[in-house]
Amino acid sequence: MKRLDRYLFRQLSVTLVAVTVGLAALVWLTQSLRFIELVLDRGLSPAVFVELTGLLLPSFLAVILPITTFVVTLFTYVRLASDRELVVMRAAGLSDWRLARPALMLAALATGVCLFLQAWLVPVSHAAFREWQFEIRNEMAAILLQEGVFSALGEDLTVYARRRDANGELYGIMVHDSREPKVPVTILAERGRLVTTPNGPRVMLFNGVRQSMEQAPPDSATPGPRLSVLSFAENSLDLASSSRSQQDSARNRDSRERFIGELLNPDPTENLPERDIRKFKAEAHQRLSSPFTALAFALVALATALSSGFRRHSDSRPAMIGVGLVVGLLALGLAAGNAAARNNVYIPLIWAQVAVPTVVSIWVLIGMPGVPRRRPRMPADPSENPVS
Repeated sequence: MKRLDRYLFRQLSVTLVAVTVGLAALVWLTQSLRFIELVLDRGLSPAVFVELTGLLLPSFLAVILPITTFVVTLFTYVRLASDRELVVMRAAGLSDWRLARPALMLAALATGVCLFLQAWLVPVSHAAFREWQFEIRNEMAAILLQEGVFSALGEDLTVYARRRDANGELYGIMVHDSREPKVPVTILAERGRLVTTPNGPRVMLFNGVRQSMEQAPPDSATPGPRLSVLSFAENSLDLASSSRSQQDSARNRDSRERFIGELLNPDPTENLPERDIRKFKAEAHQRLSSPFTALAFALVALATALSSGFRRHSDSRPAMIGVGLVVGLLALGLAAGNAAARNNVYIPLIWAQVAVPTVVSIWVLIGMPGVPRRRPRMPADPSENPVS
């Protein structure tokens, strides 16, 4: 690598690391705020908090890195143009491709990092995060109970307690349990107590009422659902996972927990619905194509910054044009991903969002062959306009 390449590469790489780390830290901070209450009020270990929130970082980096690569490339070359450094380099005989080489090297490195993240680290970290989340909701469900708040312990169990003391005693309890979809249950109790069992946390309820909607027998005089009310002096409620999860020892995995091979070829024994198979295939193509957006966006930045030409005064139009193009590409990528998830016929649009800007940017950098060039206007001959 020559001295000029090292100079440009150093500026680009240092700025890229600083911007990516700063933006990732900002996103991590905003996302981790939803877990901070578990540490401050519910006794969750700070080490668990750091590990739980740290597992989100690979997903953030996989999304942020192509964008920061574009931003750093665009504004570095725009600054070089405004400082007249590009003018000096071109005067030394360097072509646009020669000037773009350090940025392309950095974009290739960013593409490799994104491929590693999307192909291996993101599914591994997201699976570990889901395992932690599953354990907190089931084995540590008592931590999630907050007084004066309707606490959702999973998708099918909601618990409300008017007051909770330091000993785990609950007062003014209401529970809505829909873990059995055909027989939803609502329980009201004066007080309760959290206990830990080998099968997970339970709450002992005292002096309450259990209400449920049950289907009447077919031979009943009044068919249809009917309300069943049962008063009790003492009852218990399991706060662990739902009955479906207890029957199925394996937790259902979403698309982000699966490797690309699993998304393209799901296990037939899982009996996945056709809708999920379509979503998995679209997710696989998105994860394969998204790393190459780092290279595509860098080429867009180079095309807009290096094709602007020389201007005596600073020009903000290349930066505005580049940002507008990439924002439009990101919007098209989201639309293409949603369309492909509904119908796999639109999967080529996911790749078109990467291929089209790459090809067009390369065409611009090599001088737009096929487009007639506008001849520069020659100065007038002084002899034709004699001075009187």
